[in-house]
Amino acid sequence: MALSLHMVDVFGTGPFRGNPVAVIKGGEELSTDDMQRITRWFNLSETTFLLPPTDPAADYRVRIFTLDRELPFAGHPTLGTCRVWLDSVGQSHKADEVVQECGAGLVTLWRGADGDGLAFAAPPMLRFEPPTEDELTEAVSFLGIAADEVVDASWVDNGPGWLALKVGSAERVLAIEPARSWPRRIDVGVVGPHEPGGVADFEVRALLTDQLGSIVEDPVTGSLNASLAQWIFGEGYPGREYVARQGTRLGRDGRVFARHGEDGRVWIGGQVRVHAAGEFSL
Repeated sequence: MALSLHMVDVFGTGPFRGNPVAVIKGGEELSTDDMQRITRWFNLSETTFLLPPTDPAADYRVRIFTLDRELPFAGHPTLGTCRVWLDSVGQSHKADEVVQECGAGLVTLWRGADGDGLAFAAPPMLRFEPPTEDELTEAVSFLGIAADEVVDASWVDNGPGWLALKVGSAERVLAIEPARSWPRRIDVGVVGPHEPGGVADFEVRALLTDQLGSIVEDPVTGSLNASLAQWIFGEGYPGREYVARQGTRLGRDGRVFARHGEDGRVWIGGQVRVHAAGEFSL
């Protein structure tokens, strides 16, 4: 079986500065186990499988896999998959919108006028509530920070399971040295503001446990930024747009553009570039 493969960089300020995703086409006959095995072989944070839609309202369907599980939704794989679909098909139901079908339901995407820019409408959060005292204590211990450094905390889960903590500054976000391993799965996002006029409005880090129990940092995370934006705008952020930087500690240079639309939807976007395309065989 010959499959089409595209390597896509998402949210980078330039080539190879964002978060990569492998997008595979032609895998309609693959089983879930096949998809998981291929994902582990590529060893990227996510691999997606671009499939025909089952919902007539959708333009395409995607299945999103991490190294140890399938996700109902993830941000940078959504944008990367949409870019491949646009490049190969390009004709959506609407002129400037694309509808993706995934485990979380239907997700609307918008394509910018510059060609490389894409944005998705943040899906509803599955869990949005303050953490318990024990959950917050665990997150603070995991991050290696003092409890009084936490300005606010909330579950902001739209699929992967994020617990988010706000701290006082971007500098504090960058200084965090999390634990190197953790006894159970943990997915923690941290956000802090930059000084006015800085390189971005917020600094974001996404720290999580991989399938082996080690702590890894995700370069640029669409799902976390989507739920953070819903939280930030929902608390009365003074403005309808902001820019978040992510990946700094990893030597990446990601930019996530968040916009609060007039219709109430929160849009998360960035640059999406295909850097390699070809075929591989099973």
